[in-house]
Amino acid sequence: MAEMKATRDAYGEALTELGRINDKVVVFDADLSGSTKTSVFKKEFPQRHFNAGIAENNMTNMAAGMAACGKIPFISTFAVFGTGRNYDALRSSVCYPKLNVKCVMSHAGLTVGEDGATHEMLEDVALMNALPNMTVIVPADATETRKAVLACADIPGPVYIRVGRAKTEIIYGDDYDFVPGKAHVIRHGSDIAIFAMGIMVAKALQAADILKQEGIDCSVVNVSTIKPLDREAILAEAEGKKGVITCEEHSVMGGLNSVVCQTLSSAGLGVRCVPVAVMDVFGESGTADELLEKHGLTADGIAVKARELYKPH
Repeated sequence: MAEMKATRDAYGEALTELGRINDKVVVFDADLSGSTKTSVFKKEFPQRHFNAGIAENNMTNMAAGMAACGKIPFISTFAVFGTGRNYDALRSSVCYPKLNVKCVMSHAGLTVGEDGATHEMLEDVALMNALPNMTVIVPADATETRKAVLACADIPGPVYIRVGRAKTEIIYGDDYDFVPGKAHVIRHGSDIAIFAMGIMVAKALQAADILKQEGIDCSVVNVSTIKPLDREAILAEAEGKKGVITCEEHSVMGGLNSVVCQTLSSAGLGVRCVPVAVMDVFGESGTADELLEKHGLTADGIAVKARELYKPH
């Protein structure tokens, strides 16, 4: 069985690691440090950790002030609060002046499970994608999360990193080289191109294994940087395929499917693109596995779409 680890746990560890090598790093949290795992940083660097309370706008504006003074602030809370309730502060106080604030938001997607519809943030990537100057990263696993957190300190300007609550499969070893702005082609195939982000990368690999046994050869591409998008990699891997599938634990509106379809269309690449995503509905209460199954966000769900694309029309 594959090793499992939550990306939020990797965030807390990486943040602390970064704090040891860069004394400009400061951390803000909205009274959720135990859940977002910034408490790991707080334990080692209590003078550089600030609890803003349940006041996300204040937290963001405080961080913006620190960034204007040369610090590298990381802000964290649940994604539904950090991107939704907090959108205006991010837009006006961080992105408009292009300040060096790193936004790492936890408990995104359906895998928040029992917290229910109000807390299952399925629109955060769309919101952050729409903001000028914002880099948007959705790591595939704990290893990539660590690499992304360390790398984002060197990216000028605002960065959004999406992490989750549930333990998920680790697919990368420590030798994996995360490069911001670059998609990673994990597997080349001749028939179908599967582009995935976040926890869906592992499920895409599982689907490719299932399909290989049926004679369907799939590429699997981890599109962990959603903005700036690696257009060249997407076009290169989609070229000549029978179809393209996008996989995301996010709404079909404004996330990976939207940016991939836009890329294919603008390049005039006439290949059919189908989504595996939450189809423009809110979440609901349930276990993570129950919700992923209901919305087709599984290896079997991806395989169904691939078979439909593969057969002659």
